[in-house]
Amino acid sequence: MTDYTTPVTTAFEAQRATIEQSQKAVEQGVKLQQRMNDAVLGSLESQESAQRRGVELSQTAIHTYLDTLETSVPGVEPAVEEIRSTVDEQFEFLLENHAEAFDAVEEELGEGVDAYDEMTADSLSALDDQLSMLIEAHEDLETQSVEAVEGMADQVEDLQEQVEEVSDQIQDVQEQAAEAVDA
Repeated sequence: MTDYTTPVTTAFEAQRATIEQSQKAVEQGVKLQQRMNDAVLGSLESQESAQRRGVELSQTAIHTYLDTLETSVPGVEPAVEEIRSTVDEQFEFLLENHAEAFDAVEEELGEGVDAYDEMTADSLSALDDQLSMLIEAHEDLETQSVEAVEGMADQVEDLQEQVEEVSDQIQDVQEQAAEAVDA
């Protein structure tokens, strides 16, 4: 018997492999996004530190300027001291607000990342469930298709046998007719 089911089975196996590879690609994409989110969260601290150092350098530069002014211009010490005090207050206020702003951003971003992780975990779980049902239905369809092809193959073989029998009968009749004509 000729194997008519091999191409059908191969096609179904290729379709399932494609579905499974697509699922893995989606999962890898989600994991990549999660790693990127973690990297952004991890970089906030270094960004805050770098910006804080920049602000502190500006404060140091202003202090250096005021020190130079104090030593260069006689009699400006009280005014420079007042400016220095005001500058220090402003920088202290700026640094406090800076820290609070980064804390708020980090908290909000952390909550967003947690929500994203939860949502994607739920989505991936639902996708897994749906794909499991799809694969199961696909396997059932494959079984039905293979059975149908096998049934058709059996019918084709039966038909071939019948054609051969009819052909043999026709040949027998022809031979009998030829013998009758010869006799």
